[in-house]
Amino acid sequence: MSEQMRIGTLVGGGNADKIIPQIVGHGFESFNLTFWQTTGQTDLPELAKRVSALSDEHGFVVSALSVFGNPLTGAGDNADTLTSWERLIDHASLFGANIVSGFTGRLTDQPIDESIPRFKEVFGELTRRAADKGVRIAFENCDMGGTWKQGDWNIAHNPTAWELMFNAVPEDNIGLEWEPCHQMVSLIDPIPQLRKWASKVFHVHGKDATIAWDIVKEHGVHGPQPFVWHRTPGFGDSNWSDIITILRQNGYKGTIDIEGWHDPVYKDELEMTGQVHALNYLKRCRGGDFIPNPSV
Repeated sequence: MSEQMRIGTLVGGGNADKIIPQIVGHGFESFNLTFWQTTGQTDLPELAKRVSALSDEHGFVVSALSVFGNPLTGAGDNADTLTSWERLIDHASLFGANIVSGFTGRLTDQPIDESIPRFKEVFGELTRRAADKGVRIAFENCDMGGTWKQGDWNIAHNPTAWELMFNAVPEDNIGLEWEPCHQMVSLIDPIPQLRKWASKVFHVHGKDATIAWDIVKEHGVHGPQPFVWHRTPGFGDSNWSDIITILRQNGYKGTIDIEGWHDPVYKDELEMTGQVHALNYLKRCRGGDFIPNPSV
């Protein structure tokens, strides 16, 4: 199925074995298992055994394991984030996954460039650990409300930061978990960005955005009026056929996993309605099902 680029969704890692059986029948082909700040008390080998049994039954893959927290400071609720990165790297193979992803973290309320030495220290070591296990590290490109000057979660939301990061840790197994939405909220056009950075895109999250250019032009981006909304693919501004074409042109072999629970319209009782619409939309954008050529 690698020829057709699998389309899947994100599920919480702690209850993945309970959620997947309820939704896999809708046609999801991959699952990104996610944790918030810590893997907690999750027995990863046992979870891997249960998820692998479901994978064997339904034919999906686990595309990535993720932990979203601040591994650079370990402050407060992030005390276990760095160790959780290590756990996921060490156990990824049990899930059949070769990507571990999350936020870089950052030094709280310091400019991005001030976080680079600590980033190099932490992820230089994690990248070596991952390489030894055949794992690639990918950073979500979400700003989490941060800017270049300050923030508390992630530095990997700006292409200038990416240059600093990948110069600091110039290894082949470190890259991006990219989605257009997080660039569009900064009014960055994701298409030329993807053309430039596609070789560093290891995993793609299926999330889009709608930009209200009329509000931007009249009120700017610092007024009280919202000017951009996160959207489920199929309801936003991005041309996902173009995105998938660029990914294919650059040899992308990974998945696109829908990041739901953000759409301002397809939410609450309409959440899975929106996600399944996105699933079918993205399958059409990739060209539908893989059809083998006739033999000569």
